[in-house]
Amino acid sequence: MEAVLKIPAHARPRRSRLVPGLLIAAALGFLLLFLVLPLAAVFVEALRKGLGTYVAAVVHPEAIAAIKLTLLVAAIAVPLNTVFGVAAAWAMTRFDFRGKALLGALIDLPFSVSPVVSGLIYVLLFGAQGWFGPWLQAHDIKLIFAVPGLVLATVFVTLPFVARELIPLMQSQGSDEEEAARVLGASGWQIFFRVTLPNIRWALLYGVLLCNARAMGEFGAVSVVSGHIRGLTNTLPLHVEILYNDYNYAGAFAVASLLAFLALLTLGLKTFLEWRYGAELAARAPRGH
Repeated sequence: MEAVLKIPAHARPRRSRLVPGLLIAAALGFLLLFLVLPLAAVFVEALRKGLGTYVAAVVHPEAIAAIKLTLLVAAIAVPLNTVFGVAAAWAMTRFDFRGKALLGALIDLPFSVSPVVSGLIYVLLFGAQGWFGPWLQAHDIKLIFAVPGLVLATVFVTLPFVARELIPLMQSQGSDEEEAARVLGASGWQIFFRVTLPNIRWALLYGVLLCNARAMGEFGAVSVVSGHIRGLTNTLPLHVEILYNDYNYAGAFAVASLLAFLALLTLGLKTFLEWRYGAELAARAPRGH
């Protein structure tokens, strides 16, 4: 056996604490400057003219209509993308088929395409002068400048969030438990609800949270397809823009604070899931592959 050279403790090189300290300070300073201060400024400006002005801006009929529309669009888009995300993740991780790489690229497409461009695509397809515009008008179907157009644009920009949370986890977990259930005679639905879903439930919830936050905060795509009709097609982000352009800064920041609160709530839930169930998710990952 070869002798192991042992270096005395006093002779070992000491790691400098200066570099890690500088890196941590730089990261904290960056977060403070570009994240914490802007969020704090939103709430400060929202309450600058008093609580009465804040409440008046939030309960204004147009603000209430924007809140309801935002919730409606998210309530439709998020479940659709949840179903798609689970199906796409299952297909990508459990089957080999032609076009698998193409499917993965299409899932990532909304990440690389500007939201404004995605909105313009729907205008090109379904607008009055678009490819299907005359047919839609002939059948009295209105997609652009209406709620369906907002839903389509929101579904497009939020499509990858659930799928991209599930695919890495399902790949790491493998399909051993599902195959065992199949050998024991379980049907496809039984395998999904009793084996697959319990294994991915926290990652699924995390993906849904991110998808919902993006759906409620989306601006570029819905701005193009909405038509900015006050009280009808304006979501919360669009309502903030209108108030700001009308020089109603207190109202704009008041409504913006609702979106900021949503972002903070999503961050808090994300942190809780990582703290509470991170060990469980790690434990489910197979070892020795």
